Amino acid sequence: MKKSYIFDFDGTLVDSMPYWSEKMLNILRVTNMPIPGDIIKIITPLGDKGTAKYFRETLGVKLSEEEMFALMDEYALPKYRDEIPIKKGVREYLIKSKEKGISLNVLTASPHKMLDPCLKRLGVYDLFDFVFSCDDFNTTKSNPEIYLKTCERIGVNATNSVFFDDNLLACKTAKEAGLKVVGVYDKSGEDFERELKERFDGYVKTFENAPEF
Repeated sequence: MKKSYIFDFDGTLVDSMPYWSEKMLNILRVTNMPIPGDIIKIITPLGDKGTAKYFRETLGVKLSEEEMFALMDEYALPKYRDEIPIKKGVREYLIKSKEKGISLNVLTASPHKMLDPCLKRLGVYDLFDFVFSCDDFNTTKSNPEIYLKTCERIGVNATNSVFFDDNLLACKTAKEAGLKVVGVYDKSGEDFERELKERFDGYVKTFENAPEF
């Protein structure tokens, strides 16, 4: 039966979480809002639209969503287009998995305007069968349905799909949807590294020596 790997993007395939975090925190700084200590953990699965909504409805940011999107783009677009590096071992792992006949795909909260140029610059875009943003499904990675819809679009059963992510909430939600889940180390998620290691079907500290799942 067809087997699929579905990869998160930020913090999993690319070393972008410091840039992604600054993209969001910059909005709070510009508007002189206090920055909650756990804010990055909360907003990471939400994507740009979900984060803008959270900032407005929960934190009380007075900017419109369109104004927040403009601030995000002003900071982050050049970073994704020109600077953000691929994580060690990722390119080689993707090539090896592709050669074994595994369908490779991306599901990320980042929008295509940042996602696609970055993957193309890094030379791995064409290795993927599908590159999905949460925007394609009009929901977030905190909703189990997005994982089932992703598998449906790929044409594979959820039970034959392995989801890779560095975010604990996304991993929990994908597991709830019935996918196999592999936690991925990223410095931004060191606080829940132990849970990522122990709770799911596998764990990747670095893709340089990662096994097939």
